[in-house]
Amino acid sequence: MNQSTPAPAGGGASAESEVVELCRDLIRIDTSNYGGNEGPGERAAAEYVAEKLAEVGLEPEIFESRPGRASTVARIAGEDSSRPALLIHGHTDVVPANAEDWTHDPFSGEIADGCVWGRGAVDMKDMDAMTLAVVRDRLRAGRRPPRDVVLAFLADEEAGGLYGARHLVDNHRDLFEGVTEAIGEVGGFSFTVNEDLRLYLVETAQKGMHWMRLTVDGTAGHGSMTNNDNAITELCEAVGRLGRHKFPVRVTKTVRSFLDELSDALGTELDPEDMEETLAKLGGIAKIIGATLQNTAAPTQLGAGYKVNVIPGQATAHVDGRFLPGHEEEFLADLDRVLGPRVQREDVHADKALETSFDGALVDAMQASLKAEDPAARAVPYMLSGGTDAKSFDDLGIRCFGFAPLKLPPELDFAGMFHGVDERVPVDGLKFGVRVLDRFLDQC
Repeated sequence: MNQSTPAPAGGGASAESEVVELCRDLIRIDTSNYGGNEGPGERAAAEYVAEKLAEVGLEPEIFESRPGRASTVARIAGEDSSRPALLIHGHTDVVPANAEDWTHDPFSGEIADGCVWGRGAVDMKDMDAMTLAVVRDRLRAGRRPPRDVVLAFLADEEAGGLYGARHLVDNHRDLFEGVTEAIGEVGGFSFTVNEDLRLYLVETAQKGMHWMRLTVDGTAGHGSMTNNDNAITELCEAVGRLGRHKFPVRVTKTVRSFLDELSDALGTELDPEDMEETLAKLGGIAKIIGATLQNTAAPTQLGAGYKVNVIPGQATAHVDGRFLPGHEEEFLADLDRVLGPRVQREDVHADKALETSFDGALVDAMQASLKAEDPAARAVPYMLSGGTDAKSFDDLGIRCFGFAPLKLPPELDFAGMFHGVDERVPVDGLKFGVRVLDRFLDQC
């Protein structure tokens, strides 16, 4: 995977003018991830990305872990290739969308009300487009980054990354030779405190996960008869207890840093044990921040029975469990205590929690690039309530951050865009993002 001579500068569209169309093109490629090999897969998106990179002199490679499940990787030679390299990663798959629920077709890339609409607009074809736009603009002009940059556009993030990042890390780790730091999704977005201060949340930590199946075995029988060993009853009672359970507040170093920054910004001391009033002031991001104060377990699926007059012998449920860094054992112990001895618990997918410090030259570059484009900007660390492909890259010793810069209007429910109906990203936000990323690459 080598880099050929960049195309000569001049005659190309700028990153700002190109990013919107790149984002729209990517949204129009249906990469819905239903898990396993269902759905259209990411091959078309991988080929699109490879073509756009090849046009400006790179030699991208496509890696297909299963038919249709494809990722694209390329390396840009920096001015000093002896320095440790930087990874910029994004995923091209999206969660499914039902067009009937949307104002605009989720795979149309429609522009309306100053936004690009569609599935993946914020998760995360916006960052894919910003990365492509900036890289294409820089290479057309012959502007190399200070150090090598590896670009990875990945499959399968929405189902845990088995066919994307995990496949590459396990089978093609040479692609990431020399990489020590990375930036990816769900960070660098703004929260407006007032006209003179916008906090840009940079992700330095993320919760671990236990996606699990719960099973209760009971006694099958006729629905008209008394049955004191009904699997559905036992399971539903356990799921109800779990769904209403309040896990204890645990403040990690990242959350403490965020709360200190927020306390300073709001001019009030914050009590992690009493955050209801504070969270109410955070608008849409309260959904993310609130979940980083404790472990969580959300029941998401139920299954049992095959006929109305037959009591089944087994009932199942699925739960999305997330634990804070350093609190996995406590989380699992709490789960078993709440569920009780009748419930069998098994992991469907599990992954670790991550946490790094908010310091160093890369963080300084983030702050400086944001400040240059928004004088009211202040970069602050925060924890993501979910997880990303950073979990796989962490296994290579790569220090990962979430930094996909967007300046957002205060009224936009940004957290609600993730996996939500009417997902959209402001056009101005995309253009802001490419300006910030371009500055960031100059300083990285």
